[in-house]
Parts: sequence; structure tokens; C-alpha cells
Amino acid sequence: MHSTTPISSLFSFTSPAVKRLLGWKQGDEEEKWAEKAVDSLVKKLKKKKGAMDELERALSCPGQPSKCVTIPRSLDGRLQVSHRKGLPHVIYCRVWRWPDLQSHHELKPLECCEFPFGSKQKEVCINPYHYRRVETPVLPPVLVPRHSEYNPQLSLLAKFRSASLHSEPLMPHNATYPDSFQQPPCSALPPSPGHAFSQSPCTASYTHSPGSPSEPESPYQHSDFRPVCYEEPQHWCSVAYYELNNRVGETFQASSRSVLIDGFTDPSNNRNRFCLGLLSNVNRNSTIENTRRHIGKGVHLYYVGGEVYAECVSDSSIFVQSRNCNYQHGFHPATVCKIPSGCSLKVFNNQLFAQLLAQSVHHGFEVVYELTKMCTIRMSFVKGWGAEYHRQDVTSTPCWIEIHLHGPLQWLDKVLTQMGSPHNPISSVS
Repeated sequence: MHSTTPISSLFSFTSPAVKRLLGWKQGDEEEKWAEKAVDSLVKKLKKKKGAMDELERALSCPGQPSKCVTIPRSLDGRLQVSHRKGLPHVIYCRVWRWPDLQSHHELKPLECCEFPFGSKQKEVCINPYHYRRVETPVLPPVLVPRHSEYNPQLSLLAKFRSASLHSEPLMPHNATYPDSFQQPPCSALPPSPGHAFSQSPCTASYTHSPGSPSEPESPYQHSDFRPVCYEEPQHWCSVAYYELNNRVGETFQASSRSVLIDGFTDPSNNRNRFCLGLLSNVNRNSTIENTRRHIGKGVHLYYVGGEVYAECVSDSSIFVQSRNCNYQHGFHPATVCKIPSGCSLKVFNNQLFAQLLAQSVHHGFEVVYELTKMCTIRMSFVKGWGAEYHRQDVTSTPCWIEIHLHGPLQWLDKVLTQMGSPHNPISSVS
């Protein structure tokens, strides 16, 4: 009597090399997908002498130095495994180190890596131990002076205050990513009493300076300041959707660090997705309807290491107005940046915000309050606005969203509460 073997099992053979590598798999990553990802990699590495041995050495001895393990870079930089496309170093870091990894923004290459993904070479290193995960920096507390010691005639954030309503240009300037973003200047403000700021390209790091409040020779003592610390909220942002000047639907509260805002109709209340296609509006016109059809995959927001990134995954461009991003790149505060399909842009940097907040407390309530404008990001789909477009304002675009960053807003609120009332007098007839 002959035993029968199910046909499916004839096609499910896993090579010994793949089985060995799967032995180091982390977490509960989907088994079949991980197996296909590793199988695809093994086929590539077998063509290179010693590559398989080097990968196994890196996985079995994570604390030991290891060489680059490379595969050829594809045309778009991505790798397709089953029905999912992703960046190769992210895929294999997810399989062997961090199952909860969401994006390449969460990874930085080690100095020893000769073929990091970001170097745009013909080969890409997928050794998971040649990358580190970005850590959220600890933001120093803002020291609010108990006594006012600032010149109210001096405005620290002059270029932001100049963009207030009385002097806002009729139409904001426009910039296109990446063309307008070559080697962005990082204009730093003069350091405030208590902190020194060292600037590397587009990042701010904090070092204690001899004039800091903790030093005995400081003109200020601890009792002269109230430290106000940053706290991470449960929901890092909220997103409101608009059509022209009408709010549509409920506000989306983002708890996941990776959020997709798209034009589709998933009704499952997924905490990772805000589906605009579900939302109805009786005042919707044909332009809005047509624009909504082109939102498609929309925008992917990442909150990683104290930074917010916006990736355009729609086939149509998105348009972003972020004062934090504009400050970092030396643009006018109201500039609208175009992000083409497939590109991503850092739209908020917590460390830059902390730097500005720490300095502005020495210049009064109004200057600190001005920073609330930095905590709101506006983004339109498909249709742009500004000097290069016939729409002057975001409320003239068919479909747009407003993002409120909860952490920075709550920090501002606590600082303003400690500062008390503004010094400029106001009356019922002023």
C-alpha cells in the first residue's frame, strides 16, 4: 500500500541554509513571509563566495565585529517579498533584530558599514548588525525664569513673528522636495543662558555649558528657575480632515508611531490608518470628488526618534506647510513644500523645537506663545497652494489635513502656565 503525499507539501521544501538562518528569527513575524524573505536572500548570497558564512557569523556572534553582507541594489532600491515591497536592510533587520520595525527612518548605519543603504552604491549591506535603531533623545527641561529678565523690544523669533497675520504674505512661497533642499542651512539661534548648542547638519545636540544653572558661579541659582520637562503623550498627534474650509468627520487620534492617511474605505477603525474615503460631506463638489479619487495611498506619517517624517505614497504629490521644517531649511515660515510621489521629508524635529523653546522663555510670554504655530502642520493632497498656484490658501484646496503635535503643544502649555500672563497690557478698548 502506497502512502499518499499532499501535493502542497511537495512545494513547501525549505533548504537547510534557510532553516539555519530562520533559527535566528526574532519575534512573531509572519512565518511564511519571513521564510520567503530569507529564501530570496540565500539565492542571492550563494552567488558570492563567503557571503553566507559571514551572515551566519554575524547572526551567531552579535557582539563581534563582522563584515558587510551585500546584495545588488534594485532600480527603485526596494525588494519584493511575496506581495510586499520594502527596503532590503529594513526587511532583514525586521526578521533578525526588530520585528516591530516600521521604516528606514528608524535605522542608522554603523561607521564600520561600507555599503549602507543611504550611500546609494550598487550594493546594499543587509547585515542587521551593521545598523542601529534610532533612539528618542532625552530633551532637557526648559528652565522658566521666576523673574522677567528680557528686553520686550527684542524678538528672538523675529522671522516667525513677522509671519503673523498682519504681515503674512498674500500667498506663501513654494519649494519642491528635493530640488529646493540641497544642503539645507541649519540656522541656530544664539544659545540661551544655561545651554550650549552644537550643530551638525540639521540636528541639534545639547551639552552642558559652564554658564548653566547647575554651576555654582552662574548668575542664576536653582531657585530662580522652574524646570518644565517634556512628557510623551498617549497620542502623539491628532489629524483633522478638511474639504475647502469645512471640517469633515471626526478627528483621528494617533497612538501608533506609524500612521497611514489614505483615500480608501477600511471600516475597521485600524489605529494605524485614517481612511478618508469613508467620510461623507453633503457639500462636496465635483472638484473635491475628483481630488479624493486621486488621494490613493495618501501619506505615511512616521514618528521616530523625536522626529516626524511625511512620506508621499500617493501617485500624486502632497503639499506641506511646516514652520519647524521651514526654519530648519532657512525658508520663509509660511513656505509650502511639495513632496513628490515616493519621497519623504522630515516635517518636525523635537530637538530643534526644544532649542527654540529654551531660548524663547527669556524673551517673554508672546515669543513663547508664537511657537504654538510650529506645532500645527498643514498638508494638502493632489492640489497645491501658494505663489506658484492659483489657490492662495490651504482652505482653497479641495482636500487637506491639519496635524496637531500633542507632545510639543502640551510642553508649551506647561511652560506658558509657569510664565503667567503676557506683559503687554490689554484693555477692553485696545
